[in-house]
Amino acid sequence: MVFFRYILLMALCSVNASTSYAALTIEITEGIESALPVAVVPFASTGAPVDISAVVNADLERSGYFKMLAEQAMTSRPSSAQEVNFKEWQSLAQNYLVIGRVSGAGSQYDVQFQLLDVYKGGQLLGYKMASSGADLRRTAHHISDLIFEKLTGKKGAFSGRIAYITSSGAVNHQSHQLQVADADGFNPQTIAGSAEPLMSPSWSPDGKRIAYVSFERKSAAIYIQTLATGQRERVAEFPGINGAPSWSPDGSRLALTLSKDGSPDIYVLNLANRSLLKLTKNFAIDTEPSWSPDGSAIVFTSDRGGKPQLYLAPSQGGTEKRLTFTGDYNARGSFSPDGRNIVMVHGSGGSYRIAIMDMASRAINVLTSGPSDESPSFAPNGSMILYASKKGGTGFLSAVSIDGKMQQKLVFNSGEVREPAWSP
Repeated sequence: MVFFRYILLMALCSVNASTSYAALTIEITEGIESALPVAVVPFASTGAPVDISAVVNADLERSGYFKMLAEQAMTSRPSSAQEVNFKEWQSLAQNYLVIGRVSGAGSQYDVQFQLLDVYKGGQLLGYKMASSGADLRRTAHHISDLIFEKLTGKKGAFSGRIAYITSSGAVNHQSHQLQVADADGFNPQTIAGSAEPLMSPSWSPDGKRIAYVSFERKSAAIYIQTLATGQRERVAEFPGINGAPSWSPDGSRLALTLSKDGSPDIYVLNLANRSLLKLTKNFAIDTEPSWSPDGSAIVFTSDRGGKPQLYLAPSQGGTEKRLTFTGDYNARGSFSPDGRNIVMVHGSGGSYRIAIMDMASRAINVLTSGPSDESPSFAPNGSMILYASKKGGTGFLSAVSIDGKMQQKLVFNSGEVREPAWSP
């Protein structure tokens, strides 16, 4: 079980995952039947080091919402609206057309793009933006976000980043890394490394810091690290378990699991003065806290009822209440950005799958097939859920839409990854 394995990892300082440092690729395993036909024409360029249009095309394709036209099927390569023959693109059964150009050289570029409605023959979106050479991929992801929002009405999440844990080497001589990459798997960077296990990465609300658990001092401690500078601070190292850090929406506090008084309980750590508020006082195992978007409540996992289920506690202290009753296992809960749903690991009959619960009706919708899915994390726009999975002894990352209709598999060239977390 994911829940008890987490506690055992904290107590025994043992991790079984192994991986390499290879960048990941993303495979669409199930898409939306009503995907919109879109053509992204290769942008005219004076030699930019990044193919902007290729990045945009890949972003839109892996979202599952769009059916992209292959470049070899294009009969022309317009880079401005004046060059577009709309009937030509209608004959190719395209609903929308993205065109653009990149000009400049060296360290500074101007990127211009237009989103055109093929059947109405007009512009839906058009921007010109400046970008350094180093930021061209980020600019491309921003363009994808703009297009995605215009065509779907939902904010894009292509500009976000993901954090995850990797390990390499023999089981008894492993090296562990906390890595951060773009949402499409490019630009992986090692944020922290240790010969001892690393666990539970959690993004600050502004995306500038990550809290995580490290056993580098031979016992569990919680660190906060600033990504831009690498500076880090140890904020919790009490006797016993120090685990599962979760940022408050305002970034001023951490919810965490501590066993310094005996059994694991949920605490809130004030980062300004290091004061602790003990939220739960139970002989059972209480762990995996996560804040509601408004900061008023914390969802957590407890086996106080005999099996792991989700409970809700006021973040300032007060009466706790049980949330889940369906299935014999519900754990690792976290709220959607709008607070309307909670994602969780849902277990039944020995199979563990990702599910979401509607907070209004308490209805649970199972999204994945299992049998060993864990560590779900909402995308910042709330439309997708990133999670870890294992089949045939191999661990990898996957993503699923909140309605379960679109699924992706994020594949490293070799090895395994675990505990993914999507940035705000």
